[in-house]
Amino acid sequence: MPLPLTNRQLLLAERPIGMVDESTFDLVEETIDELTDGEYVVRIAYLSVDPTQRVWIREEESYLPPVQLGEVMRSGAIGEVIESRAPDVPVGSLVTGLLGWQELAVCGPETLANVVPPGLPLRQMMGVLGTTGITAYFGMLDVGQAKEGDTVVVSGAAGATGSVAAQIAKLQGCRVIGIAGGAEKCGWLRDECGLDATIDYKSEDVNARLDELCPGGIDVVFENVGGEILDASLQHLAMNARVALCGAIATYNDVDRADPIHWYMNLVIKRARIEGFLVPDFLERFPEAVLQLATWVMEGKIAWRDTVVEGLENAPDALNMLFRGENLGKLLVQVGPDPSA
Repeated sequence: MPLPLTNRQLLLAERPIGMVDESTFDLVEETIDELTDGEYVVRIAYLSVDPTQRVWIREEESYLPPVQLGEVMRSGAIGEVIESRAPDVPVGSLVTGLLGWQELAVCGPETLANVVPPGLPLRQMMGVLGTTGITAYFGMLDVGQAKEGDTVVVSGAAGATGSVAAQIAKLQGCRVIGIAGGAEKCGWLRDECGLDATIDYKSEDVNARLDELCPGGIDVVFENVGGEILDASLQHLAMNARVALCGAIATYNDVDRADPIHWYMNLVIKRARIEGFLVPDFLERFPEAVLQLATWVMEGKIAWRDTVVEGLENAPDALNMLFRGENLGKLLVQVGPDPSA
């Protein structure tokens, strides 16, 4: 596709208080006139929508520097190379990485991006075989150390990471309880993902249900929500329990008024361990995780879903969908054609 090319981008316009709105991002156009040696253009097919993106647009630093005002919104993405002056990344290559909320990404040697093998479904590469699946793999097996006979509770269990983490625990011979919002999500977790039980936090008393379902306590907590959901799990810990702290979506929009944690002393009483982790901690072992996840998917041992929103302009509301609990599985925004479809 010859230059020049017109690119649409979403730039951070102001830091939101609470949910993002129409003033948070500016939708702009730019022209890509030329490339320098080593650069290439990716036509993005899918943008990843993740809770951590709400953290990235705060003013304070997290594990990555905050997105600056006027910058393209940071995001994982995947797409196809349509122009290249990089001999090792020819036209037609599939590339994934932190490409941002835009339709085209100009990449070079400094871009956090990798070529992926041809022939793999892009939607799987963004979900069950991508960062969220890899996070679930190491979080459950290395941090949570789930083993046969354990009782495991996963919050946010119908999300991209939680649903995979819960099924990995089942594959280890654990008894798994998923906490999710709504009858549809809970039904999918039981019927297709094979969980032993679910708790619908929208219609059930989480504490009462944990009393009923975990009489011997919880051995592994895979925590994605935080707040009162985490507090309920801490109240029900078994001796020598492990809490893998993957995220805390309940706190991201209003960190100053997050629900307090009352039961942290149970970590002492139960000689339990709580450990936060980030998936880059396991970067050198990514191939191990992807190979095992792909094997499980091909064998029909892991079910996966995704929710796809159409159009770059709808990415901000897609981010809010996460906090409204409207997605099932991985949430993606499609901004270009899928060459693997």
